[in-house]
Amino acid sequence: MTTDRIPARAWADLLLLSLIWGASFLSIRVALDEIGVFTLVAHRVVWACVILWGYVALRRMALPRDLRVWGAFLVMGLLNNVIPFSLMAWGQLHIETGLTSIFNAATAVFAVPVAAACFADERMTPRRVIGVSVAFAGVAVAIGLDALRSFDIRSLAQLAVLAGTLSYAFASAWARARLSHLRPQVAAAGMLTGSSLIMLPLALWLEGTPTLPVHPQSFAAIGYFAVIGTALAYLLYYRIVQAAGSANAMLVTLMIPPVAIGLGALVLGERLAPTAFAGFALLALGLLILDGRLWRALKR
Repeated sequence: MTTDRIPARAWADLLLLSLIWGASFLSIRVALDEIGVFTLVAHRVVWACVILWGYVALRRMALPRDLRVWGAFLVMGLLNNVIPFSLMAWGQLHIETGLTSIFNAATAVFAVPVAAACFADERMTPRRVIGVSVAFAGVAVAIGLDALRSFDIRSLAQLAVLAGTLSYAFASAWARARLSHLRPQVAAAGMLTGSSLIMLPLALWLEGTPTLPVHPQSFAAIGYFAVIGTALAYLLYYRIVQAAGSANAMLVTLMIPPVAIGLGALVLGERLAPTAFAGFALLALGLLILDGRLWRALKR
Protein backbone atom coordinates (compact mmCIF):
# COMPACT_ATOMS: atom_id res chain seq x y z
CA MET A 1 0.00 0.00 0.00
CA THR A 2 1.57 3.28 -1.15
CA THR A 3 -1.37 5.68 -1.02
CA ASP A 4 -0.96 9.20 0.38
CA ARG A 5 -4.23 8.84 2.26
CA ILE A 6 -3.88 7.74 5.87
CA PRO A 7 -7.04 6.58 7.72
CA ALA A 8 -7.92 8.47 10.90
CA ARG A 9 -7.36 5.33 12.99
CA ALA A 10 -3.87 4.97 11.53
CA TRP A 11 -3.09 8.61 12.36
CA ALA A 12 -4.13 7.94 15.95
CA ASP A 13 -1.91 4.85 16.00
CA LEU A 14 1.00 6.83 14.54
CA LEU A 15 0.64 9.43 17.27
CA LEU A 16 0.46 6.74 19.95
CA LEU A 17 3.49 4.93 18.53
CA SER A 18 5.50 8.17 18.42
CA LEU A 19 4.68 8.76 22.08
CA ILE A 20 5.65 5.18 23.00
CA TRP A 21 8.94 5.18 21.10
CA GLY A 22 9.73 8.77 22.05
CA ALA A 23 9.39 7.88 25.73
CA SER A 24 11.53 4.76 25.21
CA PHE A 25 14.63 6.94 24.85
CA LEU A 26 13.95 8.43 28.27
CA SER A 27 13.27 5.04 29.90
CA ILE A 28 16.50 3.62 28.48
CA ARG A 29 18.51 6.53 29.85
CA VAL A 30 16.90 6.14 33.30
CA ALA A 31 17.71 2.40 33.40
CA LEU A 32 21.32 3.04 32.36
CA ASP A 33 21.91 4.78 35.67
CA GLU A 34 21.72 1.38 37.37
CA ILE A 35 22.37 -1.41 34.86
CA GLY A 36 24.91 -1.95 32.11
CA VAL A 37 24.28 -1.53 28.40
CA PHE A 38 24.32 -5.24 27.53
CA THR A 39 22.21 -6.22 30.53
CA LEU A 40 19.71 -3.55 29.52
CA VAL A 41 19.47 -4.88 25.97
CA ALA A 42 19.17 -8.44 27.26
CA HIS A 43 16.21 -7.43 29.44
CA ARG A 44 14.65 -5.62 26.50
CA VAL A 45 14.75 -8.44 23.99
CA VAL A 46 14.06 -11.38 26.34
CA TRP A 47 10.88 -10.01 27.91
CA ALA A 48 9.62 -8.71 24.57
CA CYS A 49 10.34 -12.14 23.06
CA VAL A 50 8.23 -13.88 25.71
CA ILE A 51 5.32 -11.50 25.14
CA LEU A 52 5.34 -11.78 21.36
CA TRP A 53 5.48 -15.59 21.41
CA GLY A 54 2.54 -15.48 23.80
CA TYR A 55 0.67 -13.35 21.26
CA VAL A 56 1.59 -15.73 18.42
CA ALA A 57 0.37 -18.70 20.50
CA LEU A 58 -2.92 -17.00 21.38
CA ARG A 59 -3.55 -16.20 17.71
CA ARG A 60 -2.53 -19.75 16.74
CA MET A 61 -0.21 -18.54 14.02
CA ALA A 62 1.77 -21.13 12.10
CA LEU A 63 5.42 -21.49 13.06
CA PRO A 64 8.20 -21.83 10.46
CA ARG A 65 9.73 -25.30 10.26
CA ASP A 66 12.58 -24.56 7.87
CA LEU A 67 15.90 -24.34 9.73
CA ARG A 68 17.07 -21.71 7.24
CA VAL A 69 14.31 -19.41 8.46
CA TRP A 70 15.51 -19.78 12.04
CA GLY A 71 19.01 -18.96 10.86
CA ALA A 72 17.58 -15.85 9.20
CA PHE A 73 15.94 -14.96 12.53
CA LEU A 74 19.37 -15.07 14.17
CA VAL A 75 20.84 -12.67 11.61
CA MET A 76 17.78 -10.43 11.85
CA GLY A 77 18.07 -10.32 15.64
CA LEU A 78 21.70 -9.30 15.31
CA LEU A 79 21.02 -6.55 12.76
CA ASN A 80 17.75 -5.18 14.11
CA ASN A 81 18.21 -5.62 17.88
CA VAL A 82 21.64 -6.58 19.17
CA ILE A 83 23.76 -4.10 17.22
CA PRO A 84 21.48 -1.02 17.16
CA PHE A 85 20.05 -1.43 20.66
CA SER A 86 23.55 -1.81 22.12
CA LEU A 87 25.15 1.02 20.15
CA MET A 88 22.32 3.44 20.84
CA ALA A 89 22.14 2.60 24.53
CA TRP A 90 25.90 3.14 24.86
CA GLY A 91 25.59 6.37 22.89
CA GLN A 92 22.96 7.66 25.31
CA LEU A 93 25.52 7.52 28.11
CA HIS A 94 27.36 10.37 26.41
CA ILE A 95 24.80 12.35 24.37
CA GLU A 96 21.30 13.63 25.05
CA THR A 97 18.25 11.42 24.57
CA GLY A 98 16.73 13.99 22.23
CA LEU A 99 19.82 14.02 20.01
CA THR A 100 19.79 10.21 19.96
CA SER A 101 16.21 10.30 18.70
CA ILE A 102 17.17 12.77 15.96
CA PHE A 103 19.92 10.47 14.71
CA ASN A 104 17.50 7.54 14.97
CA ALA A 105 15.33 9.29 12.38
CA ALA A 106 18.17 8.77 9.89
CA THR A 107 17.19 5.08 9.73
CA ALA A 108 14.84 5.76 6.83
CA VAL A 109 17.58 7.69 5.04
CA PHE A 110 20.19 4.92 5.29
CA ALA A 111 17.58 2.41 4.16
CA VAL A 112 17.32 4.05 0.73
CA PRO A 113 20.92 3.55 -0.53
CA VAL A 114 21.12 0.14 1.18
CA ALA A 115 17.94 -0.99 -0.59
CA ALA A 116 19.24 0.43 -3.89
CA ALA A 117 22.41 -1.62 -3.50
CA CYS A 118 20.51 -4.82 -2.68
CA PHE A 119 17.41 -4.77 -4.89
CA ALA A 120 17.01 -4.03 -8.60
CA ASP A 121 13.61 -2.38 -8.11
CA GLU A 122 14.92 0.12 -5.55
CA ARG A 123 17.09 2.25 -7.84
CA MET A 124 18.23 5.73 -6.85
CA THR A 125 15.88 8.12 -8.65
CA PRO A 126 16.58 11.90 -8.75
CA ARG A 127 14.04 12.40 -5.96
CA ARG A 128 15.77 9.84 -3.76
CA VAL A 129 19.21 11.31 -4.45
CA ILE A 130 18.00 14.78 -3.46
CA GLY A 131 16.16 13.49 -0.39
CA VAL A 132 19.12 11.46 0.85
CA SER A 133 21.53 14.36 0.22
CA VAL A 134 19.38 16.84 2.15
CA ALA A 135 18.88 14.39 4.99
CA PHE A 136 22.59 13.57 5.23
CA ALA A 137 23.31 17.30 5.36
CA GLY A 138 20.90 17.46 8.29
CA VAL A 139 22.79 14.69 10.07
CA ALA A 140 26.07 16.54 9.57
CA VAL A 141 24.58 19.76 10.93
CA ALA A 142 23.13 17.92 13.95
CA ILE A 143 26.55 16.43 14.71
CA GLY A 144 28.07 19.93 14.59
CA LEU A 145 31.33 21.33 13.28
CA ASP A 146 33.01 21.05 16.68
CA ALA A 147 32.47 17.30 16.73
CA LEU A 148 33.83 17.02 13.20
CA ARG A 149 36.95 19.04 14.10
CA SER A 150 37.82 17.43 17.44
CA PHE A 151 37.15 13.72 17.92
CA ASP A 152 36.16 12.86 21.51
CA ILE A 153 33.85 10.52 23.43
CA ARG A 154 30.81 12.59 22.45
CA SER A 155 31.75 12.36 18.78
CA LEU A 156 32.22 8.61 19.16
CA ALA A 157 28.80 8.30 20.83
CA GLN A 158 27.14 10.14 17.94
CA LEU A 159 28.85 7.88 15.42
CA ALA A 160 27.79 4.82 17.45
CA VAL A 161 24.14 5.88 17.27
CA LEU A 162 24.43 6.50 13.52
CA ALA A 163 26.04 3.07 13.11
CA GLY A 164 22.98 1.67 14.87
CA THR A 165 20.68 3.32 12.34
CA LEU A 166 22.78 1.87 9.52
CA SER A 167 22.33 -1.57 11.06
CA TYR A 168 18.56 -0.99 11.05
CA ALA A 169 18.80 -0.25 7.32
CA PHE A 170 20.59 -3.53 6.62
CA ALA A 171 18.02 -5.31 8.79
CA SER A 172 15.24 -3.91 6.64
CA ALA A 173 16.90 -5.27 3.50
CA TRP A 174 17.51 -8.64 5.17
CA ALA A 175 13.87 -8.87 6.26
CA ARG A 176 12.66 -8.21 2.73
CA ALA A 177 15.03 -10.78 1.26
CA ARG A 178 14.56 -13.58 3.80
CA LEU A 179 11.46 -13.02 5.96
CA SER A 180 8.86 -11.28 3.81
CA HIS A 181 6.86 -14.53 3.38
CA LEU A 182 6.12 -14.75 7.12
CA ARG A 183 3.45 -13.12 9.22
CA PRO A 184 5.13 -9.99 10.66
CA GLN A 185 4.27 -10.96 14.24
CA VAL A 186 5.94 -14.35 13.76
CA ALA A 187 8.94 -12.69 12.13
CA ALA A 188 9.24 -10.25 15.06
CA ALA A 189 8.99 -13.04 17.64
CA GLY A 190 11.58 -15.10 15.76
CA MET A 191 13.87 -12.07 15.46
CA LEU A 192 13.66 -11.44 19.21
CA THR A 193 14.42 -15.11 19.80
CA GLY A 194 17.59 -14.73 17.75
CA SER A 195 18.62 -11.56 19.57
CA SER A 196 17.90 -13.16 22.96
CA LEU A 197 20.14 -16.12 22.10
CA ILE A 198 22.93 -13.63 21.37
CA MET A 199 22.36 -11.09 24.13
CA LEU A 200 21.99 -13.42 27.12
CA PRO A 201 25.45 -15.02 26.82
CA LEU A 202 26.96 -11.68 25.73
CA ALA A 203 25.58 -9.86 28.78
CA LEU A 204 26.66 -12.74 31.02
CA TRP A 205 30.19 -12.66 29.61
CA LEU A 206 30.67 -8.88 29.66
CA GLU A 207 28.66 -7.78 32.71
CA GLY A 208 27.98 -10.87 34.79
CA THR A 209 24.64 -12.47 35.62
CA PRO A 210 21.82 -10.16 34.47
CA THR A 211 20.02 -8.78 37.51
CA LEU A 212 16.87 -6.84 38.18
CA PRO A 213 17.38 -3.27 39.36
CA VAL A 214 17.01 -2.06 42.92
CA HIS A 215 15.46 1.35 42.42
CA PRO A 216 11.75 1.47 41.45
CA GLN A 217 12.33 3.95 38.61
CA SER A 218 14.83 1.61 36.95
CA PHE A 219 12.49 -1.36 37.35
CA ALA A 220 9.67 0.68 35.79
CA ALA A 221 11.96 1.82 32.97
CA ILE A 222 12.88 -1.77 32.06
CA GLY A 223 9.25 -2.81 32.14
CA TYR A 224 8.36 0.12 29.92
CA PHE A 225 10.94 -0.27 27.16
CA ALA A 226 10.66 -4.08 27.11
CA VAL A 227 6.89 -4.55 27.33
CA ILE A 228 5.48 -1.32 25.88
CA GLY A 229 8.37 0.17 23.92
CA THR A 230 9.33 -3.09 22.19
CA ALA A 231 6.70 -5.87 22.26
CA LEU A 232 3.52 -3.80 22.13
CA ALA A 233 5.15 -1.18 19.89
CA TYR A 234 5.99 -3.84 17.29
CA LEU A 235 2.37 -5.02 17.25
CA LEU A 236 1.13 -1.44 16.92
CA TYR A 237 3.60 -0.72 14.13
CA TYR A 238 2.42 -3.72 12.12
CA ARG A 239 -1.18 -2.61 12.55
CA ILE A 240 -0.22 0.76 11.06
CA VAL A 241 1.54 -0.94 8.16
CA GLN A 242 -1.56 -3.03 7.47
CA ALA A 243 -3.86 0.00 7.58
CA ALA A 244 -1.75 2.65 5.87
CA GLY A 245 1.25 0.95 4.24
CA SER A 246 4.92 0.78 5.17
CA ALA A 247 5.78 4.14 3.55
CA ASN A 248 3.20 5.95 5.67
CA ALA A 249 4.28 4.04 8.78
CA MET A 250 7.78 5.50 8.37
CA LEU A 251 6.32 8.94 9.13
CA VAL A 252 6.62 7.94 12.78
CA THR A 253 10.37 8.62 12.51
CA LEU A 254 9.53 12.33 12.14
CA MET A 255 7.14 12.28 15.09
CA ILE A 256 9.45 10.62 17.63
CA PRO A 257 12.15 13.32 18.12
CA PRO A 258 9.83 16.07 19.39
CA VAL A 259 8.53 13.65 22.04
CA ALA A 260 12.01 12.50 23.06
CA ILE A 261 13.38 16.06 23.07
CA GLY A 262 10.48 17.30 25.19
CA LEU A 263 10.76 14.47 27.72
CA GLY A 264 14.53 14.86 27.90
CA ALA A 265 14.15 18.54 28.70
CA LEU A 266 11.29 18.03 31.16
CA VAL A 267 12.64 15.04 33.11
CA LEU A 268 16.41 15.18 32.63
CA GLY A 269 16.90 18.92 32.11
CA GLU A 270 18.58 18.37 28.74
CA ARG A 271 19.20 21.32 26.45
CA LEU A 272 20.09 20.71 22.82
CA ALA A 273 22.28 23.02 20.78
CA PRO A 274 20.58 25.07 18.02
CA THR A 275 22.49 22.98 15.47
CA ALA A 276 20.58 19.90 16.63
CA PHE A 277 17.23 21.51 15.80
CA ALA A 278 18.55 22.87 12.48
CA GLY A 279 19.85 19.42 11.63
CA PHE A 280 16.52 17.81 12.46
CA ALA A 281 14.74 20.34 10.22
CA LEU A 282 16.97 19.39 7.29
CA LEU A 283 16.65 15.69 8.10
CA ALA A 284 12.85 16.02 8.21
CA LEU A 285 12.86 17.84 4.87
CA GLY A 286 14.95 15.07 3.35
CA LEU A 287 12.59 12.41 4.70
CA LEU A 288 9.57 14.27 3.34
CA ILE A 289 11.22 14.41 -0.09
CA LEU A 290 11.89 10.67 0.11
CA ASP A 291 8.28 10.11 1.16
CA GLY A 292 7.21 11.56 -2.20
CA ARG A 293 4.22 13.66 -1.21
CA LEU A 294 6.18 16.90 -0.99
CA TRP A 295 7.93 16.11 -4.27
CA ARG A 296 4.63 15.52 -6.06
CA ALA A 297 3.13 18.69 -4.60
CA LEU A 298 6.08 20.79 -5.85
CA LYS A 299 5.77 19.32 -9.35
CA ARG A 300 2.10 20.27 -9.69
